[in-house]
Amino acid sequence: VQLQASGGGLVQAGGSLKLSCAASGIILRDNPMGWYRQTPGKERDLVASLTSRGSTNYADSVKGRFAISRDDAKNTVYLQMNSLKPEDTAVYFCNPLWRQSLWGQGTLVTVSS
Repeated sequence: VQLQASGGGLVQAGGSLKLSCAASGIILRDNPMGWYRQTPGKERDLVASLTSRGSTNYADSVKGRFAISRDDAKNTVYLQMNSLKPEDTAVYFCNPLWRQSLWGQGTLVTVSS
């Protein structure tokens, strides 16, 4: 199973970014998926999840601003991030919810004030 997160970058507060998580060796529509983020010295936190049935859940800190989705044809999960805040600055990772290892490199999101 390999997952590649991409789409991060530098954005001003209030801006938007869309992260992608491309997968190989796993069919994403058959697995509950999560987007996580981590800042230096802190634990990795789950910010959004998507079940195989399409149900979504969000951390309170991103609710109403972030949206997780999936393109089954591309076997890719996305995280649309709007109204970004400096506190959203982190490295973002994707992983199936049942896997808490092999995180990959993630993608860095930096939100400037």
